[in-house]
Amino acid sequence: MRVMIDSNAPTRLSHVQFEALCGKSASDGPLRALIIAAHPDDEVIGTGSRLRYFRDVRFLHVTDGSPRNLDDARACGLSTRQAYARLRRTELESVLALLGVTPERAECLGIVDQEATLHIAEVARAIADRVTRLAPTIIFTHPYEGGHPDHDATALATHIALKLLTREHRRVPTLLEFASYHARGERFVPLGFLPADVEEIVLRLSRDDEAFKRKLVDCYRSQRNTLALFPVDIERFRPTPTYDFTRAPHDGTLYYERFDWGMTGERFRSLARDALARFDLQGVECV
Repeated sequence: MRVMIDSNAPTRLSHVQFEALCGKSASDGPLRALIIAAHPDDEVIGTGSRLRYFRDVRFLHVTDGSPRNLDDARACGLSTRQAYARLRRTELESVLALLGVTPERAECLGIVDQEATLHIAEVARAIADRVTRLAPTIIFTHPYEGGHPDHDATALATHIALKLLTREHRRVPTLLEFASYHARGERFVPLGFLPADVEEIVLRLSRDDEAFKRKLVDCYRSQRNTLALFPVDIERFRPTPTYDFTRAPHDGTLYYERFDWGMTGERFRSLARDALARFDLQGVECV
């Protein structure tokens, strides 16, 4: 199910989750948004047009955006992984400056890019800690769709974290997903979701929102070739569907299996089973 919205007229939809997208709160208190993203730039790809509407926004990046393979670093004239990670952080801070957000509101767990799947339990505990400490009203994170193993690991870790908080009878914030990317046959599908039985909010950006998002995207100059694949006139959000992270998100080859990123779908699912077992969450639906 899809709901088409023009961001010039966001109040046409009486929907508490869309109200949150517009920085509005259903309660008397301020809306606090936490963006949990795998890499610096994912927050702009998925939620860029909405970021300036949140009255209180925090960011948690799982990886530093710098893989052990130095091809991307060298393409930027850098010779070490650490230097490339610093560049990625500098670009993120340019985004924060445009948003009027101070750098300390964007934390990074420091996991090496492409290795989040090896640290799911650690990341889940860290997310649970941040959610407890920051008390967000709403969380935005990746869907589980086989686009990038770090995306899928971040999604799983977020679900585990919220299950742990529920087990401890703590307040759990609303969870929404932003679209990232996945494979459909041989095609690369940017900013689209895999089918699920939940309402999808398709946001057609106003000219002003699109122009602002372009400014944010332009901050990530090191990622210009990748970001050119993503439209900047649309964003998609949805409540999280029910997931079984021990099963493939779709039939056929996953997008990340096309690359030498050190991960296959079969290995991911094995690591997911291990992480769920560590927290005694085997067989528990992730929703």
